[in-house]
Amino acid sequence: MKRFFYLLLVMSLFSGCGPYSFTGVNTTAETFQVNFFQNNAPIVEPGLDLQFTNALQDLILNQTNLQLVTSNGDLLYEGEITEYRVSPMSATAEQTAAQNRLTITVRVRFYNRDNEKEDFERNFSFFYDFPATTQLVTVRSAAVEEIYERITQDIFNASLANW
Repeated sequence: MKRFFYLLLVMSLFSGCGPYSFTGVNTTAETFQVNFFQNNAPIVEPGLDLQFTNALQDLILNQTNLQLVTSNGDLLYEGEITEYRVSPMSATAEQTAAQNRLTITVRVRFYNRDNEKEDFERNFSFFYDFPATTQLVTVRSAAVEEIYERITQDIFNASLANW
């Protein structure tokens, strides 16, 4: 009787409710495609487009078992960078900026060939605050990396984790 109980317990642990991974991905897709995200922001910062496209591809590759393809992917990501803006966030007593904010916005169109109900077009945006006494060029790399990390994770959650 004990063996039967343990066998039943082990079988229940290994049975599942369909395709699911520990990252929360629930999809029957096998491949994905990320088209080049062109930089259409009013301020064009060279390299942002390729860096974002690669960041999104890398995140999906690292967090799923999906295969990256260049055409006819089960899942398709496309869009453009629509905003790259630096703005003052807070002022000092002398009416000068104490802190600046870099904001990047990306418009994403997601298509799921297996389930068109999951298709969407949305803007994803995040920011990075830095002291006004610091030049953007000195924090740009870290700022863009942090912003892209957050935006790509938000896109992943919206498209694959169904959050």
